[in-house]
Amino acid sequence: MRSRPPGPVGAILRHAVLMTGALLMITPFAWMVLTSFKPQAEILVAELHFLPTRWAVVENYGMAMTRVPMMRFLINGVIVTAAIFVLQVLVNLPCAYALAKLRFRGRGVLFAVVLLCLLIPHHATAIPIYILFHKMGLLDSYSALVLPFAVSVFGIFLMRQFFMTVPNDLIDAARIDGLGEFGIVWRIMLPTAVPALIAFGIFSVVAHWNDYFWPLIVVGSEELYTPPLGVAFFRLNDQGTEYGPLMAAATIVILPLVAAFLFAQRRFIEGITFTGMKT
Repeated sequence: MRSRPPGPVGAILRHAVLMTGALLMITPFAWMVLTSFKPQAEILVAELHFLPTRWAVVENYGMAMTRVPMMRFLINGVIVTAAIFVLQVLVNLPCAYALAKLRFRGRGVLFAVVLLCLLIPHHATAIPIYILFHKMGLLDSYSALVLPFAVSVFGIFLMRQFFMTVPNDLIDAARIDGLGEFGIVWRIMLPTAVPALIAFGIFSVVAHWNDYFWPLIVVGSEELYTPPLGVAFFRLNDQGTEYGPLMAAATIVILPLVAAFLFAQRRFIEGITFTGMKT
């Protein structure tokens, strides 16, 4: 039975709820950006001012870029997140295709294991992985930052849900044309899965770009620091916390994520729509 569209009052209430939620989400980011424009003396006053009486944009952003090698940290973030995403695509797509389209004994059990692993936070496995990497001599390297995240059970689940929507006739036609299963994955399924890949890419990049916990325990060299570790330089140093440069550094760090999301927003929504509903 089709539900009736909401009346004027319902539409107003719905938009009011959505606008309230959007305001709650945006306010911390707006406050962070406005704080990055203020001098230290105006940040710590008791009165509430949204706009600074004296703008300190050049001082704060200049200090954020020169006090620490911020550009190096941003490049490290790009290297780590890009390497993780490429490895996840290489692993996730064949696994998701096998769980969605191949018939073999134990497929249901394997998918249940994938669902079970979704419930385990990566912090729970941090100590065993740290000890393993220590014994292998991989700590304090790009490998330590990338390899633990090469397999993403969330990515396997998301791509499997998308592949379930692909008609079997398309795969059968590829087999008749002589393509093997790996050929079908990379030449047939991959081009159809671009919206789902973009949606997963947004989740993956945001999670690993903002990850503070794992880089903090496996990296000791400053030249390998990722953006969140770079932002921490401005917190509780010898002169106390410098909130202006701290907020400026945080704004610089999140700008690539905001730009990437705005650029891929349409594909992201398509990917979530196609992958989240059908089982």
